[in-house]
Amino acid sequence: MRQRVVRVALVAASVALVLLAVPLALAIRASFFADERGELQRDAMAAVISVSPDFTAGDPVELPPGQSEGQLGVYDTALRLRAGTGPSTADTATRRAAAGTVVQQSADSELVAAVPVSQGERVIGVVRASTSTRSVWNRILTAWAALLGAALIALVAAVLVARRQARALTASLESLSRTSQAIADGDLTARAATCGITEIDQVARTHNAMVQRLAQSLQHEQNFTANASHQLRTPLTGLQLGLEAALTSPGTNLRATIEEALEHARHLNDTIDEVLQLAKAEPAALPVATFQPAGQLLERAERRWHGPLAQDGRRLRVTLDPAATALPVPGRTTEQILDILLDNARRHGRGTVTVTLRDMGAALALDIADEGTLTLDAKTLFERGTTTGPGKGIGLALAKDLADTTGARLSLTQTTPTTFTLLLPHTQ
Repeated sequence: MRQRVVRVALVAASVALVLLAVPLALAIRASFFADERGELQRDAMAAVISVSPDFTAGDPVELPPGQSEGQLGVYDTALRLRAGTGPSTADTATRRAAAGTVVQQSADSELVAAVPVSQGERVIGVVRASTSTRSVWNRILTAWAALLGAALIALVAAVLVARRQARALTASLESLSRTSQAIADGDLTARAATCGITEIDQVARTHNAMVQRLAQSLQHEQNFTANASHQLRTPLTGLQLGLEAALTSPGTNLRATIEEALEHARHLNDTIDEVLQLAKAEPAALPVATFQPAGQLLERAERRWHGPLAQDGRRLRVTLDPAATALPVPGRTTEQILDILLDNARRHGRGTVTVTLRDMGAALALDIADEGTLTLDAKTLFERGTTTGPGKGIGLALAKDLADTTGARLSLTQTTPTTFTLLLPHTQ
């Protein structure tokens, strides 16, 4: 591309110089010849003044000095050279001037100016001034050489400027190409830099916007995979364990087992809906139909988590504010957040897990606490990948995202004992 830009600039500069230099060269030629003819006429006029009326009686004539390379002479009415230099007999221009007119003539090798010398109304002689066209052409060629030199200098300057601009253009495009290659190699953090060229900057901005949307889509896809894996593991395990227990235990109440399996299946379906909702680029607000009484939601959570915590030798205590149990909350979303926090308390906490529902007037507060102590940095607690292990730091980040979709607020309120609080604004 650099060579193409230089070639285009070179052709454009050459055309411009030709269009400028050719008329200028012709103007120089015409001007030099016109100046020379004017100079010859002025010399002849000056010589006419020096010719006295007694010229016809044979008085000598003292002519002023003319051009060093030219000739200046006075001719009588017989058209013979009487003084100065020039042809011994009159030429065509001199004969025409003898008729009483000023004559300028350009021959192949000579420029001639002839001016009549008059006394009264009678022509008594002719002054002839001439010079060789070779001297004029020498000056013209010198001027043309200077013009050609200036044109070559301008052409070289144009090439240098074109090369510099070509480097600037190609450097920006090469940088954009390297950025695109880095993105193709998997670096979605690479962004094209601006260069000050409007068109290329527009391409860079469009390219960056495209990469940003691509990175967001890929991130949502990765988050969806991680979220689905994290959220579906526990309900599936509970469903599997319940069915296996019913199959291996004689005398099991099949109706109760089926009802429990249906409860787990409903919870799985809600989990899938929530994960799909969160996977969208711009999660929409949950519809009003999904709101449920807070008391019912906590009762179901207690049934789901009492058994897993009991298997670990731990207790689950649920404390309800009677005035808050009937208040509606976003059922599926709150249920998912509660499951994440309870699973987090089971995996990383110790002792009794306490769930407290409080009515704070403008919002409902759900406190999930255990008897452990948080050792992680609270500033990065809700970022993905903060912790290692089975969940790989997904749970709390997912809970925070789910809370944001409903306008709720999830925060760490205590480190000893570890306590998370979910604030749910009252619905109208």
